[in-house]
Formats: sequence, C-alpha cells, structure tokens
Amino acid sequence: MTKVNYSEVWDLDVFFEGGSNSEELRLHLNNLKAKIASLENTTAQFETPTSANDDSKVFDIIEKTKDVALNMSQASAVIGCFLAADTTEKKALLLQGEVGIFSASFSTALLQFQQVLAKVDEDVWNSLMESEKLKEFTFVLNEWRDEVGLKLSGKEESLITSLSVDGYHGWGQLYDLLVGNIKIELEVDGELKTLSVGQANNLSSHSNGEVRKKSFEALEKAWEEKEDFFASALNHLAGFRLAVYEKRGWESVLKEPLLRNRMSEETLDAMWGAIGASKEPFVNYLNIKAKMLGTDKLNWYDIDAPVTSSTKEINYQEGAEFILEHFGKFGPELEAFSRKAFEDGWIEAEDRPNKRPGGFCTGMPMSEQSRIFMTYSGSMSNVATLAHELGHAFHSYAMRPVHWMNRQYAMGVAETASTFAEMIVADAAVKAAETKEEKIALLEDKIQRSVAFFMNIHSRFLFETRFYEERKKGIVPASRLNELMVEAQQEAYGGALDTTHPHFWASKLHFYITRVPFYNFPYTFGYLFSLSIYAKALEEGTDFEQKYMALLRDTASMSVEDLAMKHLGEDITKQDFWAKGVALCVKDVDEFMELTSKEG
Repeated sequence: MTKVNYSEVWDLDVFFEGGSNSEELRLHLNNLKAKIASLENTTAQFETPTSANDDSKVFDIIEKTKDVALNMSQASAVIGCFLAADTTEKKALLLQGEVGIFSASFSTALLQFQQVLAKVDEDVWNSLMESEKLKEFTFVLNEWRDEVGLKLSGKEESLITSLSVDGYHGWGQLYDLLVGNIKIELEVDGELKTLSVGQANNLSSHSNGEVRKKSFEALEKAWEEKEDFFASALNHLAGFRLAVYEKRGWESVLKEPLLRNRMSEETLDAMWGAIGASKEPFVNYLNIKAKMLGTDKLNWYDIDAPVTSSTKEINYQEGAEFILEHFGKFGPELEAFSRKAFEDGWIEAEDRPNKRPGGFCTGMPMSEQSRIFMTYSGSMSNVATLAHELGHAFHSYAMRPVHWMNRQYAMGVAETASTFAEMIVADAAVKAAETKEEKIALLEDKIQRSVAFFMNIHSRFLFETRFYEERKKGIVPASRLNELMVEAQQEAYGGALDTTHPHFWASKLHFYITRVPFYNFPYTFGYLFSLSIYAKALEEGTDFEQKYMALLRDTASMSVEDLAMKHLGEDITKQDFWAKGVALCVKDVDEFMELTSKEG
C-alpha cells in the first residue's frame, strides 16, 4: 500500500470557505441568531407540564435546543481554530465576541426551560421520565432539575450570564490577546530566532541545556514584564466566580467543578490521597535525573530535558505512521478513524510563528468531524501529544450514535479517552526501543507524564485552591501569586526542585479558560482512570475495543462513580482503586532506576 504524505496544515474550508471573511460563515451566524431568537420565544411561552401527555412539548424544545447547540458549536469551533492558527487574526476575534453574545442568549433560554422543568410536580415528573420520548434523557433531565435548585432565580441567573460576556469571558479573551502578542527573541543552534510562546515552550525538551535555560529565562522575563496585566485578569476572573458563588450560597470553590465533572468530593480526595501516599518513587526519580544532568537538585527548565543522547527526531510522517501502527493493534476502528483524520486534513501541526501555545481537539458536530491543533517539532513527546488529541477525537466519534443531550461529557472522562490513546503510543514506543539508551529515553518520556499528572497538575490544584481562599479577602498581587505558585510547586514535587517557575500562573492558559473552572484535577483523574481501562485492553486485545466504545458512549449519562462500577466493577471513592493505577506508574520508575543504575 502506498503511503500517503500527510499534510501538517488543517483544512477548515470544508466547513466555511474563505476563513474569517467567509460568506458562508456570515450566513451561518445570521441563521444562528434567528434560531436562538426562535428558541427564546418558545421557552418564554413554555408552561409547566401537568401530565405525561406533555412529553411531546418537552421533547420538541429539546430538539430545538439541540439544533441551536450544534450550529453554535460548529461556528465557535471553527472561529476558535482561526484564532489558534493565527493569533493576529483580528476579524476572528470579533466573530468570537459575536458568538459569545449568542452563547449568553442561548444559555438564558436553556436556563428558562430548565427552571420550568424544575417546577413540575414530582408525580408528573416521574411519569414524564417514563415516557418513550424522554426516558433516554432521564439522567441529564434529573441533573438539570437538581442544579436549578442550587442556583438563583431565572432573572438573576440570566443577568449573570449576560454580564459574563463582557465581564467574565472578556478577561479570558484579554489573556489570549496578551499571550498572542508576546514574542521571544532567542538564539537556537547558532541562529537568532523570533519565537511565539508555543515555539519557545517546545524548547523545554531541547537536548542543549543552555538552550533550555535561556528559553525558560526569556519566557519568565516575558511573563514578569506583563505580570500585573495577567494578575489583573486572573483576579477578576476569580472575583467574578466568587461573587456568583456567594450569591448562590456555594461555600466551596470546588462545588462547580465537581458538579461539572459529575464527581463526588470523596472521589477527588481518594485520588489525591493515593497520589500523596506514593510520591517518594517519583521524587527519587527526579533526584536521579538531576544527577544525570550534573546538578544536585533539578531545575524547572530541566524537568523535560532528555537524559540520553538517543533522542532522535521523528518527523511528522513517521510519527503519524507510528501512531496508526499501534492504534491498529488495539482495535480496527481507532486505527481507521485516525487514518481518516490524517488523510483528510483534520490536524494543524506545522511549526510556525503566530500560533497559540498548547494543543487541543475541537469538535465540528454538524459535520461529525474534529480538528486537532498542536505545534509538532519532532520529539516523541509531540507524537504522544498527537495521539492524546486523536483520543479526544475518537471519543467524539464513538458518541455519534448518541443523542446530543447525552453527549455532553465532563472533562475528567474526556481526558480518559485522550490519555488512553496516549498510553498506547507511549507504551509501544518503550517496547519498540532498539537500544538500551533509546529505551531509557522513551521510558523517561513515559515517566514524565506521571510526573506531570501527579506533581505538575497537583501544584496547579494546590495553587488554585489557595489562591481562591486569599482572593475571598481581596485582590492578590502578582508578587503573592508568585509566592503561592512556588509553595505549591515545592510541595507537589516533594521538595525535589532547585529553581521553580514562579510565573507559571501567568503562563498556563488553563487558569484563564472561563468555561472550565479548575482545569486541573480532571487531567489526573483521566490519566489514572484510563490506566484501569488500558490494563483491561491488554488482557482482552482487539476484542476490547467495542466494550471501550460502549464505555465512552456512557460518559455523559451517569456519574463517574457509576461509570466505573458499570464498566470496570470498581469503587473509585476508595483510595485502593487509585493506588493500583499509581503502582503501575511506579513500575516504570523502578525499570528506569534499574536501567540507569547499570549505566557506566
């Protein structure tokens, strides 16, 4: 079979030809505005159901809501792609603001519908939930009903939503604008380059220690120069959230993220408890790595440093073929789906200026496609990131037979599919190593992911929880944010770090994403949860793929505790479940220690 040469630039014209100036996109947005107005009118006239015979009226609004949601998601995703691929895209920024206004109107109409449902008599409600038209939505409808009881009146919640467009969400957009304008001047491999933040971040795994250090210092300086702007944005984001929480009577800042992730605090505590009890091996690994790099303790800019010289570059074509080969060993659908993504231009991977940092996968639900964004620079870590984002896309693919209402899965389970895909590739890379040196390098790349989820993500969680407590008392200045960040990093990394990253709070986009509060612990949840799934996949081989897809289809219609019990037979409110996953990661550390102890 002739190998296809995969493009590193995505195709967005298939949705709306002409980019942000697309006439098709303009027409789509105009139609979307009319659809929202129609939905607002329908929900305003919707009366409280009084019998099971009203099931058709409820179902009709659900279908109208679905239509608006799909159209809005399509537009929002495409515009987000325009901005990610070129942060100087001013027209796309205006379009994003327009969709933000639409989103607020849609949220208000949806809330009005939910609040009417909350008024339904208990007996009538139970009979509605047994209706043929509505019974598949029972979990989500009950969830809506419960959450309405936790919020303010319809008018108050509508006002909050309206004000959030230019207030709350505006601060997140300001952050994106600030980061997009940062340019890093740096000499790399004897050549002076002007880099975007994303390109400079990619140098964290450069083989030359001086390049890593200078890149880190240049970035740190850039964050410091604008620290007051970033501190202002972060404080106002948190202040908005806290004001809303106080009005609703929510005392814990974790209430919203736990509700959104359909997770109990008991589960979250069990997860962090298991990780906290098993950090010593990872601290030992970091200490060994420091010595391998010629220092007593590890510097932040060396966390991602290669420890051997066998860090060969893998071009994009090779990376794609490696992913496809090993996805195919898991199951035919994952491999075929991913091949289509490569062949049909679903992926933006080119290393060029003006791209935003990081990586993401976004869905185009009307087209039943996804788009993946990253900056590929040839490392094994890049290959793993690409597999990670393909995992997200496959999750959306698996959900295609499911109604829109039951597709709105939370971030924790979203990260399960992505991390599972990443694990297939990382594990395969270690097993495919041709030399001992290469195996050490690849094994270390795998361990770095455990360090990221158990230590880096933990430091973010510690920072945010403590920052929010201080923010309740007033504005937290940049100097104090730096202190909180350093304290969180030293604690989360078990004191293994020499130099830290004080401005990490300014550099990490996740702190400024308004639609997902506490964008941290779900990553760790997904990582450890996927380890259990991966263990089952190894036991059952390609026969497991259909069971896996069945699990993915359930991710938006039950709590994570019920999902684990149904598909894994596990109680995830207990530390034992999480400890088993951590123990698998410790095995990687043990193997690394054994291999490196024999060096020399």
